[in-house]
Amino acid sequence: MKNKIENVASLEDLQALYTETFGKNGTMTQKLKNMANLSNEERAVINAENTELRQLFRDKQNELEMAALNAKLATEKIDVTLDTEPKNRGTIHPLTQSAKEVKEIFESMGYTMMSGPEIEDDWHNFTALNTPEYHPARDMQDTFFLENGNVMRTQTSAVQIRAMEKNGAPIKMFTIGQCYRKELDATHSVMFGQIEGLYVDKIEKNINLSDLLGTMRTFALRFFGKEMEFRIRPSYFPFTEPSIEIDMKWGDKWMELLCGGMVHPNVLRNCNINPDEYQGFAFGFGWARLAMLKYGLNDIRAFTDGDIRWLKNSGF
Repeated sequence: MKNKIENVASLEDLQALYTETFGKNGTMTQKLKNMANLSNEERAVINAENTELRQLFRDKQNELEMAALNAKLATEKIDVTLDTEPKNRGTIHPLTQSAKEVKEIFESMGYTMMSGPEIEDDWHNFTALNTPEYHPARDMQDTFFLENGNVMRTQTSAVQIRAMEKNGAPIKMFTIGQCYRKELDATHSVMFGQIEGLYVDKIEKNINLSDLLGTMRTFALRFFGKEMEFRIRPSYFPFTEPSIEIDMKWGDKWMELLCGGMVHPNVLRNCNINPDEYQGFAFGFGWARLAMLKYGLNDIRAFTDGDIRWLKNSGF
C-alpha cells in the first residue's frame, strides 16, 4: 500500500485509492471493524498501520497540491500594465456628514457639545421642561412609555435640562441625538435625529430673539453656503416664552427650519437658575431635514432602510 501511495500521480487517483482503503468497504475499514476479535498485540499493529497510512495520504495530498500549484504558476503571467479592478469604496452616510458639519459650525460659534441618555425619566423629558400633565405631548399615541414609567426621549431638550442641572449658568451648549415618537411617513420617522441649542447668560447681556435669529442666519449661511431668506411665525411651546418658528425659503417654497424662543422662567427655576438674574434662548430642528434639504432627498425613511444603492445614487 505504501508503494501505491508513493506512485500515485494525480489527486483524483489519490482520492480513489483513499476510498479503496478507508471507504465504507475499504481494506483498512474492514480491519478496524474486526478488531474486536483480535488480541491486544494485533490491535496495536492495526492501529499503527492505520495511523501511518493516514499520514502517508496527507503527505501525498500536500505534495500533489503543491505540484499542481507550481505548474499553474509556471504557466500564468501577470500583465502589470492592466488597470486593477475598481475598488468598492465606502462612503459617509449623509446623516453622519451633516452631523459633522453641524458640530463644526456650532463649536466655531462657541457652543459646547453635550449628550444625554435616550431613555429618560418624566422629570427631564416633560416636567422640568414646563410640560403639564394635560399637555398633548404626553399622549400615548406620540410617546413610547416603558413599564417602569420612563420613556424613550421624545426630544433632545432633556439634554438641556441635564446640562443646566450639572453646570448651571451661564451656559452655551448644543446636542445632536436620536429621539423617538410614534410617527412614520415620508417626512417623519419613529426614530429621528434632533439638534438643539441653548444659550443662557446674565440678564445684563440682553440675550434676546434677535440673537437667536442672528445665530440661525449664521448657521444657515455656513451650512447651505448661501444667504437664506427667513420668516418668523409666533408659536407655542411650554418650555419657551415667547415662542417662535422660523421658516426658510427653499426654491419657491417655505420650509420649516426650526422652533425655539426665550427659555421659559419656569424651566430655569426647575434647574435652580434664577430667572431674575439669567435669560437666554433655546432652539431645535430636525437633523435629517437639514440633510434632506442640502442633499436634495425627498423621503426621510431612506436614511435608515440600509439600501446601499440609494446611497450611491444619491452621490455619497
